[in-house]
This record gives sequence, structure tokens and C-alpha cells, in this order.
Amino acid sequence: MHNEPFTNIDVLIAHLEAWSDQASVEVEGLTELDHGLQCAETLAAQSPEDAELAIAGLVHDIGHKITSPETHAEDGAALLGGLLGSRVAAIVGLHVAAKRYLVTTDPDYRALLSPGSVETLKMQGGDMTPEEVAAFEAQSWWKDAVRLRRADEAAKVVGRTTRGLSDWLPKLCQLAG
Repeated sequence: MHNEPFTNIDVLIAHLEAWSDQASVEVEGLTELDHGLQCAETLAAQSPEDAELAIAGLVHDIGHKITSPETHAEDGAALLGGLLGSRVAAIVGLHVAAKRYLVTTDPDYRALLSPGSVETLKMQGGDMTPEEVAAFEAQSWWKDAVRLRRADEAAKVVGRTTRGLSDWLPKLCQLAG
């Protein structure tokens, strides 16, 4: 378990590699690494020029190993910000709020949630109030967090083939500078 901010890319990579043995919190038959790779792949296909968004997809659930479903997004952002930058951290930190936002503002989104996401939604606060919607929309990169959230729901396919973690290492290293 890693609960200190990542300051070294090698430690982050080792943490991600360990995900290959960790079952997904939300989908039986999927590992956390599978889920992160699917999410990154989805975002990279949508916006090939946006490495930060794809990397945010790869690492968005990094907080699952250290915290509860309610705070894993914010805790993950705190772990990543110093290494991968403020935009990646902000997108990661907002991805749970983006779920709450989408179930509030998009009448069709709730039906897309996996059973695990439905359960965690309750713990994470459920639908947003109008004030919470306005506060969310006032955040930098909120639209990117919504894009990540949509990719997050789509990235829960058991057996889906994606590029491996090694294919993402150059982008991770580039962001870590």
C-alpha cells in the first residue's frame, strides 16, 4: 500500500504493475490494471493528442488501494499531483464528482452505470444539488473529468484487449519530466 505522494516514476510504475494482481473494485473478472488500461485506451482513441487525459484515465483509480470509495478520487489526486502535474491530478480528483454530475444532468447516464458504480454512487453522495452542479462546473478541467467519467464506465469489459502498461511508459515518463 502506498499512501505518500508519488515523487518517483519508478515507484508509480511498480504500483501500476501490482494492479495486474488486484481485482477491480467494481467489475468481477477485471483487474484494476485492466480497467485503467481500458480507460486510457478509450481516451487516447477519442483525443490522440491529449496524453494528460489518457494518463489520467490510466491512473484515475490509484486511490483505491489506500482509501474508501468515497474519497479515492481526491486521495488519488493528492498522490499524483507532484509527479504527473496539476491537470492530471485535477481530472483524477474530479472523476467521482463527474459521476455525480452526470447522473444529475444527463437523464440517460444513470442507466450506463455498472452495478458497482451504482453502489458507490450512494456512498459518494448521489445526485448533486443545483449548488453542487454550479460548483463543479466552476472547476478547471471539469469537462475533462466528465470525459474521463464516461470512459470510466466504458472501461469495464472483461476480456477486452488493450495495449499493455509498457506502451504507456513513455507518456508517463514524459509527464513526470
